Amino acid sequence: MTYCLGILLRTGLILASDSRTNAGVDQIATVSKMSTFETPGERIITVLSAGNLATTQAVISQLKQSYGSGDFHRDMTQSLTLFNAAQKVGDTLREVLNRDASFVKPYGDPAASFLVGGQIRDEEPRLFQVYSAGNFMEASERTPFLQIGETKYGKPILDRLLTLETDPAEAAKLALLSFDATIRSNLSVGPPIDLMVYGKDSLTAEHLHTFDEDDAYLLTLRQGYSQGLRDLVRGLPVPEV
Repeated sequence: MTYCLGILLRTGLILASDSRTNAGVDQIATVSKMSTFETPGERIITVLSAGNLATTQAVISQLKQSYGSGDFHRDMTQSLTLFNAAQKVGDTLREVLNRDASFVKPYGDPAASFLVGGQIRDEEPRLFQVYSAGNFMEASERTPFLQIGETKYGKPILDRLLTLETDPAEAAKLALLSFDATIRSNLSVGPPIDLMVYGKDSLTAEHLHTFDEDDAYLLTLRQGYSQGLRDLVRGLPVPEV
């Protein structure tokens, strides 16, 4: 399992993913689940992946191999909009599942899902969630964040505090707190955490950060959040029982 999060803001996007792919008692493996397709000054498209690793790697590999090739069906440089880019991810996913699923099914569920976020010049930043069937939905003012993978533990804080108007730095902090809650409750999600803070119209992936397990800021955030929750709960009235 994994956890990936995309946040749509007035001022850009926050995109984050964990790196854990296996979480057994005696073996923990990690791999980045964030892939970026970038033509500086023209487009930046980031794809986050969750689900069967063989499926997701096949989809991402085909998209990377096709980048700049002129292949209308897979080349992200041929996407006129982020909607077109989400279509290409969904189409490639269906192709992989139709062609390669027979090699995966005997060993587990071949399903996969993706978040596709970014901006193409002359268009606003956009964010899409691609489902395992290849269809997709777009983030909006009413739904400013999308999640895939192990979503339930990190959702409550986002539901309470996140809006389209949230400051990017504050949204990045909420994203990391969402990951901390998930990591604390589920062994199958773990660092390093890849976090991209994308500023509207920058058309570059320059603000990409990786937070390891012993990262000083992540430790400070975790400790402060835990202590703050304890203090808050102690200050609330108890029920009359």
